[in-house]
Amino acid sequence: MTDTPGRLLRLLSLLQTPREWPGSELAERLGVSQRTVRRDIERLRELGYPVEATMGVGGGYRLGAGAAMPPLLLDDDEAVAVAVGLRTTARQPIAGIADASVRALAKLQQVLPARLRQRVGVLTTATAPTETDLVDPEQLTALAIVTAGNERVYFDYRDQDGIATQRLVEPHRLVMTGRRWYLVGYDTERQDWRTFRADRIDNTKPTGVRVPPRELPLDDAAAFVTSELHDLAPVYAAVATLQVPAEQAAARLGDAAGTLEPLDGASCRWTSPADTVDWLAFRLATLGCDFTVHEPAELVDHLRRVGARIARATGG
Repeated sequence: MTDTPGRLLRLLSLLQTPREWPGSELAERLGVSQRTVRRDIERLRELGYPVEATMGVGGGYRLGAGAAMPPLLLDDDEAVAVAVGLRTTARQPIAGIADASVRALAKLQQVLPARLRQRVGVLTTATAPTETDLVDPEQLTALAIVTAGNERVYFDYRDQDGIATQRLVEPHRLVMTGRRWYLVGYDTERQDWRTFRADRIDNTKPTGVRVPPRELPLDDAAAFVTSELHDLAPVYAAVATLQVPAEQAAARLGDAAGTLEPLDGASCRWTSPADTVDWLAFRLATLGCDFTVHEPAELVDHLRRVGARIARATGG
């Protein structure tokens, strides 16, 4: 192998596998002499990669932990696995790592070859949950890319009444709150800041026009989204007794667990995160156990209406 840059990348890729690599095996893999391997190891060290060497029969080279993370070199299967994992996280965001997962997905998506993008799409579709309001990872990734680049973007938007419009927006930030993603951006036609639910965005089309970032009315984008949501629909914290052990309730609720207080071995008291009565009712109904709602009264009334509607639909 005479291509030194290519050989260094191949060597770095091998060293990222968590094992000791004898110099003889590296030389065989790379098709060079052990002397060339030693020179290449020194080049990597000069570039800042902490390549460690151990002596003895079982010794060799391995990549240690340094002050900064080196660029990861992934084979096709590894890249697909990482991309599918990130897309799954984007569909069901986890508090604390949601923003980072979308940024990582956007970077990976930009460099994936077309053949791997197709595999990622097929696997994501096959393993994705079936809730209708889940965000499309393709749309989310496209939004993350234009947001990072301060690039104006066209997209189709469907509001809560199902009315579709086309928007030209200067994206500011993607925010995950509760179970949903929102895009905060400046709507150029309406000349005002808007919050868009990402699962209602379709046909994202970057314009190629980059603009200086505008100053958001609030210091924090997440606080801006929260204020907008409170204006659109009231949210409540539910208090209910669940006829299921607390540990099972925690597993079923996942990130929406809120506070669970064991009452006995077969029941617990749930205080939910704040959300709309629609979502709280849906979450309770899909827990697979009996429950009694103590508050708020708005949720009790909503469940009665939904229960009556279901009874009528089934001839009850």
